[in-house]
Amino acid sequence: SRLSRSEYLGVAGALLLVVALFLPWYETAPGNEAANIDGERGALSGWEVHPILRWLVLALALAPLILAWIVVRGHELAWTRGELTAVAALTGLALLLFNGLISRPGDPSSEISLKYGWFLAVLAELLILAGSIRRTGESTRRRRPPGTF
Repeated sequence: SRLSRSEYLGVAGALLLVVALFLPWYETAPGNEAANIDGERGALSGWEVHPILRWLVLALALAPLILAWIVVRGHELAWTRGELTAVAALTGLALLLFNGLISRPGDPSSEISLKYGWFLAVLAELLILAGSIRRTGESTRRRRPPGTF
């Protein structure tokens, strides 16, 4: 097998990310009848709350799978393997942290708490990031002749 621990770590993170998307991310305060997320009360998943972010999260979960495919097939790349996956993981992590900590959905946002699904999604992004960073350390950048792109 051409896959190393780095790819397995990233793929595990990708699978966890997809599962976490459907687990509860937010919960409205049970004692506050006015607390809601788009008119809904109770525990809500990332899939239910974020109509655009859910598709971005699914797309970001593809990055480690594509990296594993590239490694298995032995494709030549102009960049170090894992770099693009690391950028995708950082982007996903920033989106999750922004939506969970800075701009939490719901009204009033102070009455919306984070649930275990959001924490698992953050953990998944960290696993993807760790796997991709490890992968960049395992491979070297291919040098191109001067004047080529």
